Amino acid sequence: MAEALKVPTMAEYTAQGNTPEVLFWVGCAGSFDDRAKKITKAFAKLLNKANVDFAVLGTEESCTGDPAKRAGNEFLFQMQAVTNIDVLNGYGIKKIVTTCPHCFNTIKNEYPGLGGNYEVMHHTQFLKTLIDEGKLTVEGGKFKGKRITFHDPCYLARANKVYEAPRELLKKLEVELIEMKRCKTRGFCCGAGGAQMFKEAEPGRKEVNIERTEEALETKPDVIAAGCPFCNTMMTDGVNHEGKSNEIAVMDVAEMIAEAEDL
Repeated sequence: MAEALKVPTMAEYTAQGNTPEVLFWVGCAGSFDDRAKKITKAFAKLLNKANVDFAVLGTEESCTGDPAKRAGNEFLFQMQAVTNIDVLNGYGIKKIVTTCPHCFNTIKNEYPGLGGNYEVMHHTQFLKTLIDEGKLTVEGGKFKGKRITFHDPCYLARANKVYEAPRELLKKLEVELIEMKRCKTRGFCCGAGGAQMFKEAEPGRKEVNIERTEEALETKPDVIAAGCPFCNTMMTDGVNHEGKSNEIAVMDVAEMIAEAEDL
């Protein structure tokens, strides 16, 4: 993957005496989950197409500590965070982009208190910047005229007030963007942020991701667009539960752009 997509590591850059413009923080999901790996590849292809000077940490990247912190284990979180900060500061990293809102939120908002101060961008923000600067062009392609609804990831939208970047990217694809009844500031969690992706559900009338998927299906979409690997999994499970997997795709915004560009 790394050779075919030209994804150098920070160690390789440093050995040549160079520093990349941006560090692509891949995240645990993007590194290990088979479905999320496709998002990683799509984003890397877009970075290559735009001739972005970037690198990854590779085996030097570890979990940000977000799951530990949200579960209440502050000690483990700080151990993981400080280890990452030492690596990042050792390389003199200034700018980080990530496809995971959980990594985005943690590095942006939690790391400064532990000595890690960086410019952190979600990949939809970064892609929008590349388009605005003329480094990347996007056309509708296969998605032109398709009905799309966008699910707001909690840690991107309500937690960090990033609502428009992913939507502006989708509009570049010339789609028909249909909003769910709960979106943006009133967005509804897919369930993964509350750890429902990792444990058995509590007693109740319905799983959270099923509730959210039903809201998405009400818009009669061709594609449910996401900006988070965990949201992608939860919404995909919901679509499968509803028996709609042959009719409705769940895709990351970066995947849609890459596919529209035949990358």
